[in-house]
Amino acid sequence: MAPLRVGISIGDVNGIGPEVVVKALTRATLLELFTPVVYASPTVFAGYTDGSHTFQFTAVAGAEDAREGEVSLVTAWEEPIEYTPGQATAAGGRAAAQSLERAVADLKASTIDALVTAPINKSVMPADDFPFPGHTEMLTTRLEADESLMFLVTDELRVGVVTNHIPVSEVATAVTQKKILEKLQIMDRSLRADFGIVKPLIGVLALNPHAGDDGRIGNEDATVVRPAIEQAKAAGIMAMGPYPADGFFGSGNFQKFDAVLAMYHDQGLIPFKALSFGKGVNFTAGLSAIRTSPDHGTAYDLVGQDKASPDSFLAALFLARETFFNRRRYLEDTANPLESRMHLVYKRKSGKPPRGKR
Repeated sequence: MAPLRVGISIGDVNGIGPEVVVKALTRATLLELFTPVVYASPTVFAGYTDGSHTFQFTAVAGAEDAREGEVSLVTAWEEPIEYTPGQATAAGGRAAAQSLERAVADLKASTIDALVTAPINKSVMPADDFPFPGHTEMLTTRLEADESLMFLVTDELRVGVVTNHIPVSEVATAVTQKKILEKLQIMDRSLRADFGIVKPLIGVLALNPHAGDDGRIGNEDATVVRPAIEQAKAAGIMAMGPYPADGFFGSGNFQKFDAVLAMYHDQGLIPFKALSFGKGVNFTAGLSAIRTSPDHGTAYDLVGQDKASPDSFLAALFLARETFFNRRRYLEDTANPLESRMHLVYKRKSGKPPRGKR
């Protein structure tokens, strides 16, 4: 396979984004698999031109000029900014927004194959340029998707959420039968197309403690969540639940499923990060293009100490590559159903499918 032309938005320039980008892109043999296009300014990397992480890049006018075997840098802003490493500033937020906007425009124009986003600090993002709760909502709008799914993934665990970045006080109202079904449809389609799972099995978490305890702790699980699961089953989606969230993770029951749908942000992300922090990836399912990001934030407290691990960023790069080529094969197989059936027959005859394949 040819190297993946992957765009990288630099995120908050005062956080650990630049450090993990440098550490990731200077890994041996990485340029055999990727043609990276970084959206930033050359001044961002002034502190990374010597020492143990020598960072060399080629300035290009646009992603279309990127060449294999090199790291290309597209200048995302021209005006000088004041860098204050380890601090949240409006200047850092503006730079992050400009980097992201330029990268997403190229993703939409298909001049890059996929996008990996370094972490931002939402509190300093400019409200006029970035009127969104987070990356997921921005990409959903810019790529004109009706709906998307925040999907946190590792090799062992995949967790999506029905509601993203909203106050807990609004969760019960936002969790509707229609919304759950939409998220299950996106998750099922992504597991098949992006992750290569032939018959995905999805576990669905309950909204209330103990799944409502037969109505003693709320009736939403009986009147909203369960009907959505039944509707998904009728549409051919293998969904089961609703399961009380605490016992589901505590007992290891999650290991029986290809993915888990949680009702709200912390219900899904707290167990995910407890089990997988530092190696997980945030994948936005349901978009027309591939976007991933590391599972951590700006980590201002680590800036300048050479302590930031690139592992999650590297995982985001490799997941972008894997899902891009998985989706391409899936679309080709869908367009050629006879060829697709022969491929499945070959897989069955070739032995036991890999972990996660059903």
